[in-house]
Amino acid sequence: MLLEELRRRYDLWMTQLLWDSPAGYTATLVLGHGAGAAMDSSGMNDAARVIASRGIRVARFEFAYMAGRREGIRKPPPRADTLLGEYRDVVAVVAADTDGPLFIGGRSMGGRVASMVVDELHAAGTVAGLVCLGYPFHPPGKLDQLRTAHLEKLASPALIVQGTRDEFGTRDEVSGYALSPTIELVWLEDGDHGLRPRKAVSGFTYAQHLETMGDAVAEWVRRRGA
Repeated sequence: MLLEELRRRYDLWMTQLLWDSPAGYTATLVLGHGAGAAMDSSGMNDAARVIASRGIRVARFEFAYMAGRREGIRKPPPRADTLLGEYRDVVAVVAADTDGPLFIGGRSMGGRVASMVVDELHAAGTVAGLVCLGYPFHPPGKLDQLRTAHLEKLASPALIVQGTRDEFGTRDEVSGYALSPTIELVWLEDGDHGLRPRKAVSGFTYAQHLETMGDAVAEWVRRRGA
């Protein structure tokens, strides 16, 4: 076990953290990437930029399988429960460089993995809560394969920002789930899994939804981290 832990930490240090650090930030958010998009993908860049503009420092990282792709090592995304150790290690590194409140979360799979470790880290006083951008409640088209069992008993404060037509969990679908009362949901009208709406249908633009997301995250972090 010790050798395995040392190897994980070595892999972490070999993976560059990507920081968005506004002057005078009031909190820090660790943001994990989705299953198929790297930490510097357009969606992650957009989310980090907007959140940082609200005075929240954002720390992005890559799971080892994704970092390996930069070296030409193509591996499919592993099961979410096999990535918990990597996420814990990232939090330990960021927490050592953080004075104010620390939050964890991510886009899609990154948020799901964070949701699986947040209770233990919150109970230990390491993190103040969870922020998910587009939670993958189920695989697209597979409504019977729910990923919500742990969310029913979640004890930590959590915010999920979700598009109403997200193929991983629409508003109509999620409204029937038995989620913990500690979870707050913010719905973006006609947004897909990347929070993008169809302007002709909804009247909203992607830029507007990003701003709404940023405002929601900032207001929630202020309440939870003050």
